[in-house]
Amino acid sequence: MSINDTQEELIEEFGLFDDWADKYEYLIDLGKKLPGLSDEFKTEENVIKGCQSRVWLHAFMQDGKLIFQADSEAVIVKGLISMLIRVLSGHSPADIMKADLYFIDQIGMSQHLAQTRSNGLLSMVKQMKNYALAYSSQA
Repeated sequence: MSINDTQEELIEEFGLFDDWADKYEYLIDLGKKLPGLSDEFKTEENVIKGCQSRVWLHAFMQDGKLIFQADSEAVIVKGLISMLIRVLSGHSPADIMKADLYFIDQIGMSQHLAQTRSNGLLSMVKQMKNYALAYSSQA
């Protein structure tokens, strides 16, 4: 699936819920389904700066594709990073760098997150794109 196909799928899934309490529940469920990150990658080097909660992001190349793994202490943040991983992981660094992540606005996440969480979400996106830039020479 392309990055945009996955974004459309998320937009459709969140569209099934009428109120934000249900959408937050779904976001928390997504976070609970995110596989844990090995302690060896829960290092200060992998902490995303700009997030209120601790978020660890690990990236590596596999068969020309960038793979992301992450974890967080906060359930909502874990849900946010799980969506980003679902959309971006497994794609080429070039595709990740040029991706327009419109699903965040389309599902209403930008308007319903506290300012600190919104800033954290932007920091997560920025870090993932920075990894893509760093790995682009290896693709």
